[in-house]
Amino acid sequence: MTVVYAIVLAMLCVAGVLTLWRLFRGPDTLDRIAALDVFVVLIVAATAVYVAFYADGSNIPLLVAFALLAFVGSATAARLAERRERHR
Repeated sequence: MTVVYAIVLAMLCVAGVLTLWRLFRGPDTLDRIAALDVFVVLIVAATAVYVAFYADGSNIPLLVAFALLAFVGSATAARLAERRERHR
């Protein structure tokens, strides 16, 4: 089972690198916001893999709080970016 966790974490790291590339190279603000949201989801997924590997449920409230904060932040940033695009 350790091999499965290692493969999953490696795939999450590759996805994180690709997401960071999109975050820095994104041609538009909304692309960067979406990349940041995907990066947060990858962090939550990696933390969930950590929780599953070590069978330590003490980090689950952290996962929920971080996911909720990321959702609210992404929704707010998208709304502000949309409002800014309308004023141009």
